[in-house]
Amino acid sequence: MQRWSRHIVLGCISIFALTLMSAALTGCNTVEGVGKDVKAAGGALEDAADGDD
Repeated sequence: MQRWSRHIVLGCISIFALTLMSAALTGCNTVEGVGKDVKAAGGALEDAADGDD
């Protein structure tokens, strides 16, 4: 019985770790996209301030 419960615990930990890693990778892609958007908006603001249309 103890061996069976150990496998369940290890399986749950593995699933949790995979879920956490997937969320982290998704978050990295999202932050990268936001960074590109902010950079583009900053460039547009600079162009507007300089009078370059």
